[in-house]
Amino acid sequence: MKLFHLRHVDWIHSQLIYHAMPRVGVEGILLLAPRSPYVCIGYHQNLEQEIDLEYCEKFNIPVFRREVGGGAVFLDGDQIFFQIVIHKDKSLNQSGKSEFYERLLQPVVDTYCELGVPTKFRPVNDVVTLEGRKIAGTGVVEIGDYIVLVGNLIADFDYETMVKVLRVPDEKYRDKVFNSMHDNLTTIKRELGYIPSWDEMADTLLRNFAVVLGTLEMTELPQKVLAEMERIKPGYLSDAWLFKKRRESANRNVKIASNVNIVHRVHKAPGGLIRSTFELKNGILSDISLSGDFFSYPSDAITKLEVLIEGATSNEIDSRILEFYANNDVEIPGVSPNDWKKVLT
Repeated sequence: MKLFHLRHVDWIHSQLIYHAMPRVGVEGILLLAPRSPYVCIGYHQNLEQEIDLEYCEKFNIPVFRREVGGGAVFLDGDQIFFQIVIHKDKSLNQSGKSEFYERLLQPVVDTYCELGVPTKFRPVNDVVTLEGRKIAGTGVVEIGDYIVLVGNLIADFDYETMVKVLRVPDEKYRDKVFNSMHDNLTTIKRELGYIPSWDEMADTLLRNFAVVLGTLEMTELPQKVLAEMERIKPGYLSDAWLFKKRRESANRNVKIASNVNIVHRVHKAPGGLIRSTFELKNGILSDISLSGDFFSYPSDAITKLEVLIEGATSNEIDSRILEFYANNDVEIPGVSPNDWKKVLT
């Protein structure tokens, strides 16, 4: 497999490269980090609901919506990103997503262990210390005929800025988020008391990935990838892409009339947080928006579910959710039909 060991790159390139490679048919593994910090939100998230945009604008922190699911995160040069782009026909991808995660994240587990931080894989897609603290953020997305795994080694982490970029109801709640994050997310520096060199971390990680991916051949990014990055860049920076779920944030949990309610529900499924917002008029659901920090394959499957639920009565939700799963080749790891029922009924 081709290896693109790019070290520090422009923040926007740290996202655009793996979005461009599948579109021009280039496989490979990337190792890089952003030169400057930014906020990255998941494909299904509502930007205005998740991120304090005024804070980000004040401190010149860019915001990017990736095609990968999951939650919002603050990213900077203290994290080494690994990004793997591989064709779906390869034998590595023939099992389900959960097995794919476990196989591709074993090199990350092994790397942490070799660096002196004992870790283990925890389904669906976590790498955690033996005490259960998360120490890597990962996700998978399908783009065209390719599957992309993204993740990181967390050498250090700016907890304070991470909490400040999140949109929260008040400072007391922000303090709770900070304490919980500090207790449940750790770093190499916290575990070892120091940060190993980039080369030590990168060389160890690549050696372990080679066990699963085969020989890694270091090379430069093809010109067609660079050209594709420039082509797709305006779209990923457009308001239409960044704010694509904005209707979810308006008039939540409001009774409009005796027979009309705007309903907003949240449920923590094993595969992530899921949210729904919809109008309920005379017992019929409409204007449905589903979002959260889960992963969906393919990414646009949730739009199909929204369309299928549109116009359903509360009594029809069960059958329409089951129809969605029966008629679509979709995987939403850790989110079952019953989880969707909990936010739609």
